[in-house]
Amino acid sequence: MNEPMILTILAAGFMVAFFHTAIPTHWLPFALTGRAQGWSHGKTLTITGFAALGHTAFTTFLGVLVALAGMTVDHWTGHIFPWIAGGILFAVGVFFLVRQATGHGHAHFLHRHDHSHDHGHAHEHHVHDHGDHHHHVSELFVESDATTIPAHKVSDRAAIVSLLALLTFSPCEGFVPIYVSAVRLGWSGFLLSSLVLAIATTAGMILFTALTLTGLNRVRLEAVEKYESGILGLVLCLLAIVIVFAEG
Repeated sequence: MNEPMILTILAAGFMVAFFHTAIPTHWLPFALTGRAQGWSHGKTLTITGFAALGHTAFTTFLGVLVALAGMTVDHWTGHIFPWIAGGILFAVGVFFLVRQATGHGHAHFLHRHDHSHDHGHAHEHHVHDHGDHHHHVSELFVESDATTIPAHKVSDRAAIVSLLALLTFSPCEGFVPIYVSAVRLGWSGFLLSSLVLAIATTAGMILFTALTLTGLNRVRLEAVEKYESGILGLVLCLLAIVIVFAEG
């Protein structure tokens, strides 16, 4: 695989991972918890960084499984593998585009509510039940009208464990197809892809959390959240076309 192809795959991977971190679940809980717990900006960003590494680690674990399967298939299929990889990428891309078109642009653990509330008191901001490690997260936030605000203070240990678990066990599913495209690079391609994933995820999460902490969160990211599936689908489809025409 030539150098332009390598750079194309890594650039696509960076875009997928970075845009994924623009989703509020990757930075809003950290900023709100930091304020509720009275943490310094440095401590909040440090915890955010560790959560980004956990997020990367779990996604990389899934990537190992994909790489092993892909290398086995590549060994048996030889020259037609680019068509197989391209077909998989294109199919996944179409899936995300269809999900976008049907109004399911993104679904994650925390959900924003656009409706107004007639009652004067705030209610708990719910988190989907994914085990006991999410229990304390719902205690950290309440929602009043359209604004999510910190709730009562809990122990730092409970808050940190909840935040780390929230991201660690929620992999960047959109990056897994990138591993498929990097199979022809072997384990060196896998490591490069994982490095790009780690850099993009950590940079994005820390950047958006820092902007929120410094009061610059007026930059509206709802469009990115709303159209995440569409952006991801478009990137994967374009990458599939490049791989097929360059390698097929």
